[in-house]
Amino acid sequence: MKIVVIGTGYVGFVSGVCFSDFGHEVVCVDKDADKIARLNKGEVPIYEPGLEDVMARNVAAGRLTFTLDLAAALAGAEAVFLAVGTPTRRGDGHADLAYVFQAAEEVAKNLNHYAVIVTKSTVPVGTNRKVAEVVSKANPTLEFDVVSNPEFLREGAAINDFMRPDRVVVGVEADRAKDVMAEIYRPLFLREFPIVYTDLESAEIIKYAANAFLATKISFINEVAALCEAAGGDIKSVSKGIGLDGRIGGKFLHAGPGYGGSCFPKDTQALVKTAEDYNVPMDITKTVVAVNAAVKERMVGKIIDLCGGDVTGQRIAILGVTFKPETDDMREAPSLTIVPALQKAGASIRVVDPQGRHEGQTLLPDVEWFEDAYGAGEGVDAVVLLTEWNEFRALDLKRLAEAMAQPRMADLRNIYSADDAAKSGFSAYVSVGR
Repeated sequence: MKIVVIGTGYVGFVSGVCFSDFGHEVVCVDKDADKIARLNKGEVPIYEPGLEDVMARNVAAGRLTFTLDLAAALAGAEAVFLAVGTPTRRGDGHADLAYVFQAAEEVAKNLNHYAVIVTKSTVPVGTNRKVAEVVSKANPTLEFDVVSNPEFLREGAAINDFMRPDRVVVGVEADRAKDVMAEIYRPLFLREFPIVYTDLESAEIIKYAANAFLATKISFINEVAALCEAAGGDIKSVSKGIGLDGRIGGKFLHAGPGYGGSCFPKDTQALVKTAEDYNVPMDITKTVVAVNAAVKERMVGKIIDLCGGDVTGQRIAILGVTFKPETDDMREAPSLTIVPALQKAGASIRVVDPQGRHEGQTLLPDVEWFEDAYGAGEGVDAVVLLTEWNEFRALDLKRLAEAMAQPRMADLRNIYSADDAAKSGFSAYVSVGR
């Protein structure tokens, strides 16, 4: 089957590569000439473990190509996936759907045969029906169906998530379109991964509801962590104790500096705003957003307290600035709140991150970048463990402490313990919820 993917951002690129690995003929289209040129040279524009190998294998097999020419790409296509960005709209918090509607219109104007137009981008409820209206207006004689097929990819584990999904959600109303989608996902159906067929609106809501629920678990456990700190509890024990309840589960119950990334911040905001349009209060999700912002600010206070209440003139090393390990994504990362706040308070900042430097140099100006934790820690007054990269999970704490001017650690991912730190020579150690 021939598939066209519009947009080579994270979702579009990963989806296109994985569809080609299913055996489909895939053409990825983008307007960014530099990006397409890099892709055609075999360069992967994002960091995602395993993605480069899968891409190279399918390019070599002739199943995966990249182009700027939308009209040529659409020739013979049976499905067209819209995978363009839906960032938070400035001023009101709604998802900005301009790119989605523009892509839909351009597809309509260049398509001259029946195809299924599939929205892969994360969009608010009602968007797919508007996409259908845009297509019909741009090309009144075109035969087509619109399908909602939201993605559930975790950065750092996207290949596995695509190939071994918890579920595939397909919002579809026409049998002809359902048959096309069934053929596209046939490799997963044959391996008995769940495929949920539903209506357009339900598929759209499923995506937002799933992300909002996961974000809720994170904000909830961070609030409980604050209670543990005040009352003397241990958040690790609390998380384990409640997570073993099968109705709750242990995932997303790890206390830390708050959630970030490309999905949770904008999707929770968009869900709140969409609900307001329907005059339906989403008070829980609204509180989740507020709690997450407060958690990041609380981490700033925790670091300043560790440094004696004043960081003026102090040097602080930040270990990890991406929003999570195994990605180079800096979007809405806690570091983007914490680092500027510490700088404003008078600290000078050193940073080390295995993949964050490319984006971080622009987003975090006036910081010094280092290649490893020990170099960053040389002569500093405190070290802050902010992103739980594997290389930070087995640090030689004694070596790190000996290199520091003042051996103090803020372990915001609870990787170590106060005993570990004390035995290694740290004079002060703080974590989250303990």
